[in-house]
Amino acid sequence: MTDTADKEQFNDDELEAPSWLNAQFIGDVLRTYEKAPELTVTDLKITPASAQGDHYASVMFRTTAKYTTSKGVFSKPLIIKTMPEQEGHKKDMLAESHLFSTEIGAYTKALPEFERILLAAGDDTKLYVPCIYHNLKPRQVMIFEDLVPQGYSVIRNRPVTLEELKKVFSKLAKWHAVSMKVMNEQPDFLKEFRYGLIEMPTLMTDPMVTTGMENFLNMLDKIPELTKYKPHFEKIKIDYLQRMSDVMQEYRKNFQSDGYYVMSHGDFHLRNMMFKGDNDVMFVDFQICNLCPSTVDLTYSIYMLMEPEQRWDLGKDLINYYFSVLEDTLKKVGYKAEMPTQSGLWKQIHRHKYYDFFLMSTFLPMMLAINANQLKMIDIIQDHETRKKAYFLDLYVEDIKKLLPKFEETGYFKDL
Repeated sequence: MTDTADKEQFNDDELEAPSWLNAQFIGDVLRTYEKAPELTVTDLKITPASAQGDHYASVMFRTTAKYTTSKGVFSKPLIIKTMPEQEGHKKDMLAESHLFSTEIGAYTKALPEFERILLAAGDDTKLYVPCIYHNLKPRQVMIFEDLVPQGYSVIRNRPVTLEELKKVFSKLAKWHAVSMKVMNEQPDFLKEFRYGLIEMPTLMTDPMVTTGMENFLNMLDKIPELTKYKPHFEKIKIDYLQRMSDVMQEYRKNFQSDGYYVMSHGDFHLRNMMFKGDNDVMFVDFQICNLCPSTVDLTYSIYMLMEPEQRWDLGKDLINYYFSVLEDTLKKVGYKAEMPTQSGLWKQIHRHKYYDFFLMSTFLPMMLAINANQLKMIDIIQDHETRKKAYFLDLYVEDIKKLLPKFEETGYFKDL
C-alpha cells in the first residue's frame, strides 16, 4: 500500500499485472463486496504500487475501478497484493510460506478485535485499512482500499519528523497494550501468530545475513577509532545469530516470567507506514506479525525507523513516550495482569542486546545506504562486494562511532 515510484525502480514482475488481474476478476470482487449482483466494471487502469525493495514477499498493484450498479456510476481506488508471477525458487518458496495466511489473520481477526476493545474503552484509533477481499487459493491475493486518495503517503527522501514518530509510537503502544490484554484473557485467540522474521524462508542462510558480522568486523579493523571494539564482536561472532534468534522466539521457546510479550508488527520500518500529515499514521504489511517480546518492534525501530540522533541515544525518549501511552492504554482497557514498568522494559531491552548487535551489524548499513540513494537494493541483495561497500559509507561509520560508546556505557559488552 505504498505510493507510486518511477518504473525503473520496479522488479519485472512488479511492472506488468498478471493476466488474471482483469475487469472480470475485479468485477466479481466488487459484486460481492457491494452486494450488487448487477455491478459491471466499465474501466480498469492498473499500475505498479510498490517500489523495488518495499516488499520482499509480495508484489502490489494500484487500480481505480469504474463501475455501474442500479444506484448509479461509481469508482473505487484499490490496492491488490499478490505473489510474484515469475517462475523460480523465490516464488516456490514464498508460495509455501505462512506469509499471506498470517496477514489475512491479522486483517480479519486480530486487528478488528483490537479496535473493538479500544472503541469499548472510548478510543476510536484505527489500526488497519479495510481488506475487501482475500484468498489463498487458487492464488494468494488480498485487496484493500487505497489510502493514497485519502491523503496518506509513504515518506521518501526526507527525514521523518519527531511529531510523526510520536504518532507512530503512540499507535504502536495502543496496539501492543490491547494485544497484551487479549493474550492475558484469551490465551488461545492469537496462537496462530507464531511466525516472525526469523521464520522467513531461508533468512538464516541468506548471505546478506550470514556475512553481516564478517563485514562489520572488517570495518572495525580498518577504522582506527573503532578497532578497540573489535574484540567484543570477535567473542560473539560464532553464536550471535543464534542468540538473536533466541530473542525473537523467546515467547514460544523460552518464556520468561518477567518478559513483556505482545503481538508485534514484526517488520516495523518506515516503508511499512503511511502518513497523513501530522494527523495520522497507518501501519501496513502484517505478513510477519507474531507473538514475541515487545522489544522486537522497539529495537527494530531504533535501527530501521528512527533518525540518527535518536538512535545514538538508543531511542530513549521515544521508547519512554511509547511506554507512557502503553501504560495509559492498559489502564483504559482494564488490563488484569501485573502492570509493566518502565525500568522493566529497559531491563528487557538490555537483556535482548544480541538483537541490537544483529540489526546494527547487518541491517543498518544496508538501510542507510538505500535510504541515502548511495546503493541500490537489487545490488545489495545480489552482490557481496556491493554489500561490503555499505560498511564504509560515511553515514554508517558515523553511526557506529556514536553507537559503540553508547553500548559500552550501557553495559552491553559485559559478560559476552
